[in-house]
Amino acid sequence: MSEPINPPPMRLAKYLSHCGVCSRRQASRFIEQGSVQVNGRPANHIDHVTEQDEIHVEGKKITGLAPKLLFMYHKPVGVDCKLNEQDPASLVHHLPKGARVYPIGRLDKDSRGLLLLTNDGELCHALIHPNQHQEKEYRVTVDREIDEDFCQKMSQGVPVDGQLTLPCSVKKVANNTFIIVLKQGLNRQIRKMAKYCERRVVDLNRTRIANLTLDAHALPEGQYRQIAIGDLALQTPQ
Repeated sequence: MSEPINPPPMRLAKYLSHCGVCSRRQASRFIEQGSVQVNGRPANHIDHVTEQDEIHVEGKKITGLAPKLLFMYHKPVGVDCKLNEQDPASLVHHLPKGARVYPIGRLDKDSRGLLLLTNDGELCHALIHPNQHQEKEYRVTVDREIDEDFCQKMSQGVPVDGQLTLPCSVKKVANNTFIIVLKQGLNRQIRKMAKYCERRVVDLNRTRIANLTLDAHALPEGQYRQIAIGDLALQTPQ
């Protein structure tokens, strides 16, 4: 009778992301902060673990690898994507019951639209890592009229936080409204781009991530819906 085949040890941060605890990046922060213990001792970044190891994060025991989950959430204005249980406006109070998921990227508190929730660290990495260039589409309204010069300036790239934004698609759809498709995700990027072009964003609505759209799933604001991970079609980075 053959012996059972055990999976090889996995780097700790990667293991935590596969368990659905958090993203790999957040796992590294937990390790750095001393919030992770492995077999009763403080964890190190270089630790490799399996399901046979006893792991605690912020005092909570990790029970092992979790089934991969993916949810679409229609975020309203006023919900903060930081997972802070002490903040009544935090997204943590709107997550699906019984599922340990976290947002893939963020929408700022004053923005609304599509947010993806998962416990799959590898999927999170594939969507938000700057080298992946996955498309995200937004419908944006600003405080005064725009013209083709505005769209061209935005699409060619403008300085944001010391770097030039990547070329993107910008299309005027109303006097003061445009559709923009980004392949990067700098902090408050669209708002800062618009400000550089002498406009102030008054409404920012993310309508698409990769091939997933709010309209196609008829998802009401404030609601979430579980979908199969295979429904998300990622583009191959060029």
